[in-house]
Amino acid sequence: MNIEISNVANLPSRFGDFQVKAFKEGEKEHLVICAKELAEVPVVRVHSECLTGDAIGSLKCDCRDQLEYALSLIDKEGGMVIYLRQEGRNIGLLNKINAYALQDKGLNTIEANHQLGFAADERTYEIVTFILEHFNIKKIKLLTNNPDKVNSIRGVEIVERIPIIMPVNKHNKDYLGVKRDEMGHLL
Repeated sequence: MNIEISNVANLPSRFGDFQVKAFKEGEKEHLVICAKELAEVPVVRVHSECLTGDAIGSLKCDCRDQLEYALSLIDKEGGMVIYLRQEGRNIGLLNKINAYALQDKGLNTIEANHQLGFAADERTYEIVTFILEHFNIKKIKLLTNNPDKVNSIRGVEIVERIPIIMPVNKHNKDYLGVKRDEMGHLL
């Protein structure tokens, strides 16, 4: 892996006083948001980019709620959020919006991805192992509902999986059901 790594910078936010570091992997630039002091066994959230949820507050998903919860928790617990630039389960923004349009016509999230020629989830997590090694982290508490993340992280011991259950609304109820029933998410 040929990875460029930025310097560390301070990032005060409404969720806490963090440090940030960027990792450039090819065309993708990922961000690590850390508490200023990492715990011996930090809480780690691997969060994939969701422009519509994270930035705009879409109610079709629970991404923003998960991100905000994770940022608050890592501030208290001495952890980190690894923010991966894998928009729309790594199909990109344009395809994600096309998938949304298919969902508006009645397809679920998996069916929409398949209609567009993609797997249900195109994300990969090799960079996570690289980042954790970079920070010399050997053990983590992983904040996730996604068993693929648990099974994909190598080189560190996951001592605990912490669920991240957010409130359901009428716009994301079916989406979360598909994640639970068809993708195996632990909801």
